[in-house]
Amino acid sequence: MDDTVRLEALSKTYGSGDNAVTALRGVTLEFAPGSFTAIMGPSGSGKSTLLQCAAGLDRPTGGRVVIAGTDLSGLDETALTLLRRDRIGFVFQSFNLLPSLTAAQNVSLPLRLAGVRPDPAAIAEALRQVGLADRANHRPSELSGGQQQRVAIARALVTKPAVLFADEPTGALDTMTSRGLLRTLRGLVDGTAVGAPGIATIVMVTHDPVVASYAHKVIFLADGKVVGALDDPTADAVAARMVHLEVAA
Repeated sequence: MDDTVRLEALSKTYGSGDNAVTALRGVTLEFAPGSFTAIMGPSGSGKSTLLQCAAGLDRPTGGRVVIAGTDLSGLDETALTLLRRDRIGFVFQSFNLLPSLTAAQNVSLPLRLAGVRPDPAAIAEALRQVGLADRANHRPSELSGGQQQRVAIARALVTKPAVLFADEPTGALDTMTSRGLLRTLRGLVDGTAVGAPGIATIVMVTHDPVVASYAHKVIFLADGKVVGALDDPTADAVAARMVHLEVAA
């Protein structure tokens, strides 16, 4: 199966008439299997809207999203929910863990909701991949903020999604934890993480040039449009591009 993610002439407008706000303006992008892409831009550039539409969490006003050969615009809400469950992982900046469940139980939740009996070995492996093999039986209140975010990422990975969307996944983490997590994500998408089969694609929104430097490529948005890209980014190169965009804005 071709796990390419395609955004074709994507547009999104909120409201109507004089109150209309256009967040995306004809965005066309392709995220190939095995790629890790960071999305950056000034505040209000459309980053989070792009991610929400690409993940099927919001419907675009125009254009279409195609994931693994499936056009999301042709799906009703039930079919869209099933595709998100089976093919898409999403990591929010807020952890959204259930406080009464252990880390292992939180990770297994997507499988249980899908009617799949969780494999304890797969749950343990997902936690190991994010460095929490020894925290499986801890509840969120017994974990640091960084550990909770890593549980959320393990939960997104356990279904082996075709694409993982992440909205500021390191926003609540300290520098050391953040960089460890980013190395894990890069290793997963490259297929180099120990014991990991790799996942097809990662698309991540961030405002931090250092975080973006872990990606294969950075896409820059401004005023709802793609205004540039940077391959093999360094933190300094990303920061310089962002300064230019913010001055222009």
